Amino acid sequence: MDKYVYITLHKSFFAEYILKYSRMERTDSIQAIEHPLIREALLLSGRDSGYLEVTSMSDIPAGTGLGSSGSFLTALLHALHVDRKLVVPKQELAEQACHVEIEILGEPVGKQDQYIAAFGGITAFEFSEDGSVRVEPLKIAEETLANLEENLILVFTGITRSASEILQEQHSRSLSGDKAMVDNLHFVKQLGFESREALESGDLHRFAAIMHKHWEYKKQRSSGMTTTKIDEWYEAACANGALGGKIIGAGGGGFLMFYTEEKTRLRRALRGLGLREIKMRFDYQGTTLVTQS
Repeated sequence: MDKYVYITLHKSFFAEYILKYSRMERTDSIQAIEHPLIREALLLSGRDSGYLEVTSMSDIPAGTGLGSSGSFLTALLHALHVDRKLVVPKQELAEQACHVEIEILGEPVGKQDQYIAAFGGITAFEFSEDGSVRVEPLKIAEETLANLEENLILVFTGITRSASEILQEQHSRSLSGDKAMVDNLHFVKQLGFESREALESGDLHRFAAIMHKHWEYKKQRSSGMTTTKIDEWYEAACANGALGGKIIGAGGGGFLMFYTEEKTRLRRALRGLGLREIKMRFDYQGTTLVTQS
């Protein structure tokens, strides 16, 4: 699953911005751009004139919980910096993307999507109260990595939704000091540490069990986190070889991920439910410049 951002640069006597994503925009002013991420990325990059064509292509739809907005923004900023011949460290790139989404646009999101898009890999992020982020790649044996990649199954529910709408309830309850929400988030934070231990020790059965426990607690955080249909799919997967799983992202739809050591049985069951598997592989580079003319 990839998010590609193609930027075509041409010399011209006039300024024009052509943007191609799920729709097309054409304007001679950055401020007039309607796509908020592209507009703010251009403003942050310091670009103020010239001809610029931006084309975004993805093999997954938006609103599916795979961090597409954070990935897109991080990749776009990377490309814009390369265009200006600037080398921006990965941590700074991630922070710029976070600044745009969280501080400028006010989205109720965290920093994990932008950071993993910048760094890639199986990586632990520790988020401090002062806003700083500590980045540390996990020390996982090659055999464990191979088994993990082979035994994870990702399926599309066919449901898209706005992550912001689902996260807003969690965000509001957290800010108000709602005890149940705060306790839930603290527990899930502890599961993060346990997941790291399980992966670094090579205990993938324990990792799968933690995924399941995480999903049980995640469902308590928002009324829109799951649906009757999603619960039915999850139960059917567990009955057909899934050792653990969860909805990816904010919830309410998007993708379900399962860990299994009975791939053929589980795949057959999921196909029978009308769920489409998406093949995936781990990425270890983060945003990458593919070509430059």
